[in-house]
Amino acid sequence: MATNKKPTIVLVHGAFAESGGWGPVVERLQAAGHQVVAAANPLRSVAYDAAQVRALVDTIEGPVVLVGHSYGGMVISRAAAGAENVSALVYIAAFAPEAGESGASLAGKFPGSTLAETLRPVPLPDGNQDMYVAQELYRNQFAADVPEETTRVMAATQRPITAAALNEAAEGPQAWAELPGFFLIAEADKNIPAAAHHFMAERAGGEVVSIAGASHAVFASHPDEVAGLVLRAAEV
Repeated sequence: MATNKKPTIVLVHGAFAESGGWGPVVERLQAAGHQVVAAANPLRSVAYDAAQVRALVDTIEGPVVLVGHSYGGMVISRAAAGAENVSALVYIAAFAPEAGESGASLAGKFPGSTLAETLRPVPLPDGNQDMYVAQELYRNQFAADVPEETTRVMAATQRPITAAALNEAAEGPQAWAELPGFFLIAEADKNIPAAAHHFMAERAGGEVVSIAGASHAVFASHPDEVAGLVLRAAEV
Protein backbone atom coordinates (compact mmCIF):
# COMPACT_ATOMS: atom_id res chain seq x y z
CA MET A 1 0.00 0.00 0.00
CA ALA A 2 1.09 3.58 -0.55
CA THR A 3 3.11 5.16 2.20
CA ASN A 4 1.71 8.12 4.02
CA LYS A 5 3.36 10.55 6.44
CA LYS A 6 0.33 10.24 8.68
CA PRO A 7 -0.59 6.88 10.22
CA THR A 8 -2.81 4.60 8.20
CA ILE A 9 -6.05 3.92 10.05
CA VAL A 10 -7.28 0.32 9.97
CA LEU A 11 -10.88 -0.06 11.13
CA VAL A 12 -12.07 -3.49 12.27
CA HIS A 13 -15.81 -4.02 12.60
CA GLY A 14 -17.39 -6.36 15.09
CA ALA A 15 -20.26 -8.83 15.04
CA PHE A 16 -23.64 -7.93 13.51
CA ALA A 17 -22.05 -5.15 11.46
CA GLU A 18 -19.92 -4.90 8.32
CA SER A 19 -17.07 -2.76 7.05
CA GLY A 20 -19.35 -0.33 5.20
CA GLY A 21 -20.84 0.73 8.53
CA TRP A 22 -17.68 2.73 9.16
CA GLY A 23 -18.56 5.01 6.21
CA PRO A 24 -19.18 8.28 8.08
CA VAL A 25 -16.05 7.73 10.18
CA VAL A 26 -13.99 6.95 7.08
CA GLU A 27 -15.11 10.21 5.45
CA ARG A 28 -13.93 12.23 8.43
CA LEU A 29 -10.59 10.46 8.70
CA GLN A 30 -9.93 10.84 4.99
CA ALA A 31 -10.80 14.53 5.22
CA ALA A 32 -8.08 14.81 7.87
CA GLY A 33 -5.56 13.40 5.41
CA HIS A 34 -5.33 9.78 6.53
CA GLN A 35 -5.18 6.63 4.46
CA VAL A 36 -8.00 4.41 5.76
CA VAL A 37 -8.73 0.71 5.37
CA ALA A 38 -12.00 -0.72 6.68
CA ALA A 39 -10.94 -4.33 7.05
CA ALA A 40 -13.25 -7.26 6.40
CA ASN A 41 -13.35 -9.12 9.71
CA PRO A 42 -14.20 -12.79 9.04
CA LEU A 43 -15.95 -13.28 12.42
CA ARG A 44 -14.99 -16.96 12.46
CA SER A 45 -12.66 -17.20 15.48
CA VAL A 46 -10.52 -14.82 17.49
CA ALA A 47 -7.25 -16.45 16.46
CA TYR A 48 -8.18 -16.73 12.79
CA ASP A 49 -9.61 -13.22 12.56
CA ALA A 50 -6.58 -11.71 14.30
CA ALA A 51 -4.27 -13.49 11.88
CA GLN A 52 -6.19 -12.07 8.92
CA VAL A 53 -6.00 -8.52 10.27
CA ARG A 54 -2.33 -8.94 11.14
CA ALA A 55 -1.61 -10.07 7.56
CA LEU A 56 -3.20 -6.82 6.34
CA VAL A 57 -1.28 -4.68 8.83
CA ASP A 58 1.99 -6.29 7.79
CA THR A 59 1.51 -5.00 4.22
CA ILE A 60 1.20 -1.37 5.29
CA GLU A 61 4.27 0.84 5.18
CA GLY A 62 4.59 3.32 8.01
CA PRO A 63 2.67 3.62 11.28
CA VAL A 64 -0.77 2.12 11.77
CA VAL A 65 -3.54 2.94 14.22
CA LEU A 66 -5.77 -0.09 14.77
CA VAL A 67 -9.40 0.59 15.64
CA GLY A 68 -11.83 -2.09 16.77
CA HIS A 69 -15.56 -2.00 17.44
CA SER A 70 -17.13 -4.55 19.80
CA TYR A 71 -15.69 -8.02 19.03
CA GLY A 72 -13.20 -6.18 16.80
CA GLY A 73 -11.45 -5.25 20.04
CA MET A 74 -10.73 -8.93 20.66
CA VAL A 75 -9.19 -9.07 17.20
CA ILE A 76 -7.00 -5.96 17.33
CA SER A 77 -5.72 -6.82 20.81
CA ARG A 78 -4.15 -9.97 19.42
CA ALA A 79 -3.39 -8.77 15.88
CA ALA A 80 -1.23 -5.87 17.12
CA ALA A 81 0.87 -7.98 19.51
CA GLY A 82 4.44 -7.75 18.28
CA ALA A 83 3.53 -5.60 15.27
CA GLU A 84 6.26 -2.97 15.14
CA ASN A 85 4.29 -0.56 12.94
CA VAL A 86 1.19 -0.30 15.17
CA SER A 87 1.43 2.91 17.16
CA ALA A 88 -1.90 2.94 19.04
CA LEU A 89 -5.11 1.02 19.62
CA VAL A 90 -8.61 2.49 19.71
CA TYR A 91 -11.52 0.62 21.26
CA ILE A 92 -14.95 1.80 20.13
CA ALA A 93 -17.46 0.15 22.48
CA ALA A 94 -15.06 -2.79 22.24
CA PHE A 95 -13.55 -5.64 24.18
CA ALA A 96 -9.98 -5.37 25.49
CA PRO A 97 -9.41 -8.85 26.92
CA GLU A 98 -6.72 -10.42 28.98
CA ALA A 99 -5.59 -13.91 28.01
CA GLY A 100 -8.26 -16.37 29.11
CA GLU A 101 -11.19 -13.98 28.67
CA SER A 102 -13.78 -14.25 25.91
CA GLY A 103 -16.23 -11.75 24.53
CA ALA A 104 -19.05 -13.66 26.17
CA SER A 105 -17.35 -13.74 29.57
CA LEU A 106 -16.53 -10.04 29.49
CA ALA A 107 -20.04 -9.05 28.37
CA GLY A 108 -21.44 -11.12 31.24
CA LYS A 109 -19.03 -9.83 33.86
CA PHE A 110 -21.46 -7.04 34.77
CA PRO A 111 -25.26 -6.99 34.50
CA GLY A 112 -27.04 -5.22 31.68
CA SER A 113 -26.45 -7.06 28.42
CA THR A 114 -29.64 -8.13 26.66
CA LEU A 115 -27.93 -9.45 23.54
CA ALA A 116 -28.44 -13.17 24.16
CA GLU A 117 -32.23 -13.00 23.96
CA THR A 118 -32.11 -11.26 20.56
CA LEU A 119 -29.80 -13.76 18.85
CA ARG A 120 -31.02 -16.18 16.21
CA PRO A 121 -28.75 -19.15 15.38
CA VAL A 122 -28.17 -20.66 11.97
CA PRO A 123 -26.69 -24.18 12.20
CA LEU A 124 -23.62 -24.68 10.02
CA PRO A 125 -22.45 -27.87 8.30
CA ASP A 126 -19.37 -28.10 10.57
CA GLY A 127 -21.50 -28.17 13.71
CA ASN A 128 -20.88 -24.52 14.59
CA GLN A 129 -23.57 -21.83 14.53
CA ASP A 130 -23.76 -18.44 12.90
CA MET A 131 -25.41 -15.91 15.20
CA TYR A 132 -27.58 -13.06 13.88
CA VAL A 133 -29.53 -10.40 15.77
CA ALA A 134 -33.21 -10.75 14.88
CA GLN A 135 -33.94 -7.96 12.42
CA GLU A 136 -37.09 -6.82 14.21
CA LEU A 137 -35.09 -6.42 17.43
CA TYR A 138 -31.95 -4.97 15.89
CA ARG A 139 -32.58 -1.26 16.35
CA ASN A 140 -33.58 -1.46 20.01
CA GLN A 141 -30.73 -3.83 20.85
CA PHE A 142 -27.88 -2.53 18.73
CA ALA A 143 -28.57 0.96 17.45
CA ALA A 144 -31.34 2.71 19.37
CA ASP A 145 -29.93 6.19 18.68
CA VAL A 146 -29.51 5.63 14.92
CA PRO A 147 -32.30 6.66 12.50
CA GLU A 148 -34.75 3.86 11.79
CA GLU A 149 -34.20 3.91 8.03
CA THR A 150 -30.47 3.40 8.62
CA THR A 151 -30.95 0.58 11.10
CA ARG A 152 -33.21 -1.30 8.70
CA VAL A 153 -30.30 -1.46 6.27
CA MET A 154 -27.83 -2.30 9.05
CA ALA A 155 -30.04 -5.17 10.21
CA ALA A 156 -30.34 -6.55 6.70
CA THR A 157 -26.60 -6.32 5.96
CA GLN A 158 -25.28 -7.49 9.33
CA ARG A 159 -22.59 -10.16 9.16
CA PRO A 160 -22.97 -13.06 11.59
CA ILE A 161 -20.40 -14.23 14.06
CA THR A 162 -19.91 -17.85 15.03
CA ALA A 163 -20.97 -18.94 18.47
CA ALA A 164 -17.47 -20.38 18.86
CA ALA A 165 -15.88 -16.96 18.26
CA LEU A 166 -18.05 -15.32 20.89
CA ASN A 167 -16.94 -17.90 23.43
CA GLU A 168 -13.29 -18.26 22.37
CA ALA A 169 -10.81 -17.14 25.01
CA ALA A 170 -8.07 -14.71 24.08
CA GLU A 171 -4.64 -16.32 23.95
CA GLY A 172 -1.12 -14.97 24.08
CA PRO A 173 0.04 -11.38 24.58
CA GLN A 174 -2.62 -8.67 24.31
CA ALA A 175 -1.29 -5.52 22.69
CA TRP A 176 -3.17 -3.04 24.90
CA ALA A 177 -0.73 -3.94 27.69
CA GLU A 178 2.13 -2.42 25.67
CA LEU A 179 0.58 0.20 23.35
CA PRO A 180 -1.28 3.46 24.01
CA GLY A 181 -4.98 2.72 24.24
CA PHE A 182 -7.99 4.94 23.62
CA PHE A 183 -11.49 3.92 24.69
CA LEU A 184 -14.84 5.29 23.59
CA ILE A 185 -17.55 4.13 25.98
CA ALA A 186 -21.18 4.07 24.90
CA GLU A 187 -23.05 4.51 28.16
CA ALA A 188 -26.34 3.05 26.86
CA ASP A 189 -24.73 0.00 25.26
CA LYS A 190 -27.05 -3.03 25.48
CA ASN A 191 -24.54 -5.51 24.03
CA ILE A 192 -21.59 -4.83 26.32
CA PRO A 193 -22.54 -3.09 29.57
CA ALA A 194 -20.88 0.27 30.14
CA ALA A 195 -19.51 -1.05 33.43
CA ALA A 196 -17.53 -3.64 31.48
CA HIS A 197 -16.16 -0.94 29.18
CA HIS A 198 -15.04 1.14 32.16
CA PHE A 199 -13.46 -1.91 33.77
CA MET A 200 -11.43 -2.73 30.67
CA ALA A 201 -10.40 0.88 30.05
CA GLU A 202 -9.24 1.35 33.63
CA ARG A 203 -7.33 -1.92 33.54
CA ALA A 204 -5.56 -0.82 30.37
CA GLY A 205 -4.87 2.67 31.68
CA GLY A 206 -6.31 4.09 28.48
CA GLU A 207 -7.61 7.52 27.58
CA VAL A 208 -11.42 7.51 27.83
CA VAL A 209 -14.21 9.36 26.06
CA SER A 210 -17.68 8.60 27.42
CA ILE A 211 -20.90 9.40 25.54
CA ALA A 212 -24.12 9.46 27.54
CA GLY A 213 -27.07 7.79 25.82
CA ALA A 214 -24.97 6.25 23.05
CA SER A 215 -25.89 2.81 21.76
CA HIS A 216 -23.55 -0.02 20.81
CA ALA A 217 -23.59 1.34 17.25
CA VAL A 218 -21.85 4.52 18.39
CA PHE A 219 -19.76 4.51 15.20
CA ALA A 220 -22.99 5.28 13.32
CA SER A 221 -24.67 7.62 15.81
CA HIS A 222 -21.60 9.65 16.85
CA PRO A 223 -19.11 9.59 13.96
CA ASP A 224 -17.64 12.97 14.92
CA GLU A 225 -16.65 11.75 18.38
CA VAL A 226 -15.40 8.42 17.05
CA ALA A 227 -13.27 10.06 14.38
CA GLY A 228 -12.04 12.62 16.87
CA LEU A 229 -10.76 9.95 19.23
CA VAL A 230 -9.08 8.09 16.37
CA LEU A 231 -7.38 11.29 15.27
CA ARG A 232 -6.20 11.84 18.82
CA ALA A 233 -4.66 8.36 18.79
CA ALA A 234 -3.00 9.12 15.47
CA GLU A 235 -1.07 11.94 17.12
CA VAL A 236 0.73 9.61 19.53
